Amino acid sequence: MTQAVEVLNRYGTDMVGEPRGSDSECLAGFECFLNIVRALGMGSCISEVGAGGSSPPLLSDSNTDGKRRRLRGSSSFDFRVPGRMFSNGSSEVASMFCKQGRKGINQDAMLVWENFCSKEDTIFCGVFDGHGPYGHKVAKKVRDSFPLKLNAQWDLHHKNKDGVSDHSSANGSYKSEGNGFRLVDEKTYPTYHELDETDITLTLKESYLKACKLMDKELKMHADIDCFCSGTTAVTLVKQGLDLVIGNIGDSRAILGTRDHDDSLIAVQLTVDLKPNLPREEERIRLRRGRVFSLHNEPEVARVWLPNSDFPGLAMARAFGDFCLKDFGLISVPDISYHHLTEKDEFVVLATDGIWDVLSNEEVVDIVASAPRSTAARALVESAVQAWRTKYPFCKVDDCAAVCLFFDPDTDFKSNDTKGKLVSEASVDQSEDLS
Repeated sequence: MTQAVEVLNRYGTDMVGEPRGSDSECLAGFECFLNIVRALGMGSCISEVGAGGSSPPLLSDSNTDGKRRRLRGSSSFDFRVPGRMFSNGSSEVASMFCKQGRKGINQDAMLVWENFCSKEDTIFCGVFDGHGPYGHKVAKKVRDSFPLKLNAQWDLHHKNKDGVSDHSSANGSYKSEGNGFRLVDEKTYPTYHELDETDITLTLKESYLKACKLMDKELKMHADIDCFCSGTTAVTLVKQGLDLVIGNIGDSRAILGTRDHDDSLIAVQLTVDLKPNLPREEERIRLRRGRVFSLHNEPEVARVWLPNSDFPGLAMARAFGDFCLKDFGLISVPDISYHHLTEKDEFVVLATDGIWDVLSNEEVVDIVASAPRSTAARALVESAVQAWRTKYPFCKVDDCAAVCLFFDPDTDFKSNDTKGKLVSEASVDQSEDLS
């Protein structure tokens, strides 16, 4: 892999996309790079590019005195933060589990953060599916950095008196840049969202847009992570009170387990799998000179390719990183949706595509509902692994990560009723004073 990076550095493009050599040199460099990368193996999200090696939880390093010391993993947030979980486990409201597949290093990451950044009654959840040689590093970097960027933009919006006008300008800049941002009220895809332009919806919508843009910019300038042909998906959720705002980049998915009018448990999909062959996504990619087609040996998987080279073959239309495709239709603009919780809603499941490739939404809801809350995510992942072995016995099992967030009517809805009662009592007192 070091040799491949040297080839790219010599004949490839720099971080802003400027070629470092002549056209013939760049072409020769890319061919050499592809030959080297092919030898590393093939991944499922990127065609022709291997998954790379693993970063162990504990790494050895040398200090100045020659002694070896033990360091925590590459994450900058491996130290304990109250309410923040990023490994297998559970809490009173959430269950999370991740299992490495058979394709090499585990490139999935996940996060549950209760009392998100000291915000009362607020939870942040997310799953991140890396791909490419350094996808595991990109996924962990986004897991650690994106929530802080989102929180910073959220706080900045509250301090900005002109936040509404800034919101419209932010939307405009993203529309012109990506031509793919879908507002909550747009019905481009058949997903489930309720149009309710509350303050939190507008605030988080703007915060998501700006945080994603800053996140991708940081990855582009990162000195230690090569994101040229590595990246990650990200489906994240912020719950504040009864409001859910979901931001989606890539083909991971969020679903809701809820009750219908007959009190039967059903699955409602909250996000769209942003595949390259979706009409709007494909149109944007083709307008930017990218190509979308499937390989002969996997006709059901549409991929994104460079204009003049069958590389890299990315199986999603949006992602953090993957800067080799960012000039050719790939974007990191989130698809944002909103849902207001009701007493019929029981839980939300966020999971990487390793689960959705073998289990339907209904199967996922049934598995989570039938398991104890503390082990629901593990039961889901283990069921997906078994389904892989049954449905695709000759394929390597993909990495699987799942986060299950449960809602409690006794706390969620009563606390909301109490807030509403306090507001109404305050308004009554104020009207009496005025009279």
